[in-house]
Amino acid sequence: MDFLRPATWDEALAAKAELPGALPVQGGTDVMVEINFAARRPEALLDLTRIGALADWDTVDGRLRVGAGVTYARLIAELGGRLPGLAQASRTVGSPQIRNRGTVGGNLGAASPAGDGHPPLLAGDAVVEAESAARGVRMIPAAEFFTGVKRNALAPDELIRAFWTAPASGPQYFAKIGTRNAMVIAVCSFAIALHPAERRVGTGLGSAAPTPRRAPEAEEFIAAELDWDGRGPLSEPARRRFGELVAAASAPIDDVRGTGAYRAHALAVLARRTLAWAWNDHRKEARRCA
Repeated sequence: MDFLRPATWDEALAAKAELPGALPVQGGTDVMVEINFAARRPEALLDLTRIGALADWDTVDGRLRVGAGVTYARLIAELGGRLPGLAQASRTVGSPQIRNRGTVGGNLGAASPAGDGHPPLLAGDAVVEAESAARGVRMIPAAEFFTGVKRNALAPDELIRAFWTAPASGPQYFAKIGTRNAMVIAVCSFAIALHPAERRVGTGLGSAAPTPRRAPEAEEFIAAELDWDGRGPLSEPARRRFGELVAAASAPIDDVRGTGAYRAHALAVLARRTLAWAWNDHRKEARRCA
């Protein structure tokens, strides 16, 4: 197995074009586990850690552009206030050592249905910036990025350069079920983002289908039910119906971590809870600004 270590982004794109089977490595927290357990044997590893530009983030026209090499630890410390849902998810990833190495860009590349970063990106309408030497930059909405179990929409010669998302315009929450609170793969997970100015709600489901996915019917239902003008209380029937629609959007399986029935039930519970937390935060902010 060859080991490629480009010093610049252009060199990385050229290497990927010449050897499409090369597997990109950023933090290596997923890749090295698969190699150590002989679950994967790529023809080459493409180490991207020398490319400093991938570890940068910036604000462009009011949107955040976060490089594929920004670690979970830095995202929590530097962007937690602007991307609270993604920061919450990042805090649940592995151990401090993993959070110091692992990246959301690497999480996207792995495309695991259980990836903790995926639901907040879906709820926040994130877009993945991919690039190839031959065709240049392509922007892929997160909702279209995941194509199957550990499969994504990248072409063989493309690399993830960054993801784009707007700073939170309202409350965001992430919650997951696991056998413990840390260093565990999610049995299921859920993210919610309120977009008050647009009177819209975003959702993201994890570890509950072949790919991370949204719950469009649940989003449309609860957006119509919420009292965006009066910031009134959240009715219990609406909260329960929202949970039911979230569970209905899933397609969970039975495995060693949980049954499909348990996952669907847990998703409904997580959806109800996070919706209540988010709406209570929204009401408090509305009263403070009144």
